Amino acid sequence: MRKGMSTTVVAALVTGLSLGMTPVASAAEKPASPTKSSQIRGYWVDAFNPGIFSANEIRTMIADARAARANVLFVQTVRRFDCFCNKGHHPRTDAAIAPAPFDPLAEIVKQAHAAGLQVHAWVNATTLWNSTKAPRDTKHAYHKHGPNAQGRDRWLNKRVDGKEIVDNNTYVDPAHPDVVEDIVAGAAALQKQYDIDGINLDYIRYPDNNSTESANDWGYTDTALARFKAHTGRTDRPAPTDEQWSAWRRGQVDNIVRRVYATLYSHNPKTRLSVNGITYGVGSDQVGSFEKTRPYGSVLQDYRAWMRDGYIDTVAAMNYKRESRPEQAQGFRSWNKTLQKLATDSGRHVISGTALHLNTIPESLTQAKEVAGHGLGWGGYSYASPSSTAAGGNAAKRASERKALHESLVKEVFTAPAAVPEMPWKQSTGLISGKALQGGKAADQATVTLTPVGGNGGPKTVLTDASGQFVFAALAPGQYKAEVKVGGQGKAGAPVTVQVTAGKTAGAELTAP
Repeated sequence: MRKGMSTTVVAALVTGLSLGMTPVASAAEKPASPTKSSQIRGYWVDAFNPGIFSANEIRTMIADARAARANVLFVQTVRRFDCFCNKGHHPRTDAAIAPAPFDPLAEIVKQAHAAGLQVHAWVNATTLWNSTKAPRDTKHAYHKHGPNAQGRDRWLNKRVDGKEIVDNNTYVDPAHPDVVEDIVAGAAALQKQYDIDGINLDYIRYPDNNSTESANDWGYTDTALARFKAHTGRTDRPAPTDEQWSAWRRGQVDNIVRRVYATLYSHNPKTRLSVNGITYGVGSDQVGSFEKTRPYGSVLQDYRAWMRDGYIDTVAAMNYKRESRPEQAQGFRSWNKTLQKLATDSGRHVISGTALHLNTIPESLTQAKEVAGHGLGWGGYSYASPSSTAAGGNAAKRASERKALHESLVKEVFTAPAAVPEMPWKQSTGLISGKALQGGKAADQATVTLTPVGGNGGPKTVLTDASGQFVFAALAPGQYKAEVKVGGQGKAGAPVTVQVTAGKTAGAELTAP
């Protein structure tokens, strides 16, 4: 979600129409038309406000979701490397929740599934901590990998001016090999330990607090700079506006998304991966291309490519704009046009989220109808603050506004129940998840080329991450030839033939000369 999440209400009511139901295996295939009977309708339920701190709060929240004809709960499970669960990779949160053995995520899954609702674990990927006071649990990553850590143990992201802590917030570096493995392990543990229906990644990008709107100032860690120089052969310290440096950092975020998707897919292909997409400024319809938008430039988040290449199933765009301010209202509509195009081009599901806490209920309904006019899903931010009138009010006022919002939505938008849309690409395409080695060690930033045997499309390439891992998704069933090359002019290793089966993960180990 947006920065400042720790001091503002962070929850959202989101509804997504079933846009784009075909796989990405063939560019010639067209996505299916949206249907009113198949919609994502869900609450993002944050962990900074009441809603999941006890079984009774969960019971009330689920009743609210049903009153809005919701069918999905996006529940904040990992805020800042803590877990609102008892069996996660990260330590149990020290927030004021009911004492153990109470397990928030387990209780939500039990109650939600009984009520016919899906549960998606909402995970903040790169936010480490937000206080001058360290977490109480010494197992928290802040203690071993925070401000007091040295060398490889130090995970903190660093801004170009040398700052690692901004407004008490610390972030981890997406280019750090151990950070990648930790994020992947966190998602895997939630999937394996709990009967969740999806993972919802937030802060899957570089941080805010930049000097310009067109470039990102973060990523200047020793680890990142060393890897960048090893890959490019450069010896200088790149500026935030350097295009090669920006592309390289953007690729580090891409690698995390690929790895999480492959991990979830390997364990259970039915698990949905969604990401919370930034929508600062205006959309590509106003600036000419997605590459010129602020998500791409200022936070290095390319969810357009993740959709196109099949590494995510859903984008929940945080299209937070005030309807009462003309320039923001125009930006809201601009992004809806962009999101509609992305959904149509990729065949993936898209949600356009609105800022309930910045708008009155009538204004939110105006935005909801505008979103629906584009065939997009509709979203509302937030459950705990359902309108600008309720923002900062007491619990009774918020409950009253929430009830009024639900009644209006059901009357004017959600006029009938809807099922969560299926993901047909999960059943018609496959995935390759492999590792590249050189001299018996992981080949970092090696180029892996995948070519269909006997036609069926041209070659695809990806770079390995620091662990030598690579992923190709949304592949049509059949045989493929995979080969790896280290360095721009290096010789490729012996090719390996890989058989891709729909709905399955194929492994591959490549060796570079």
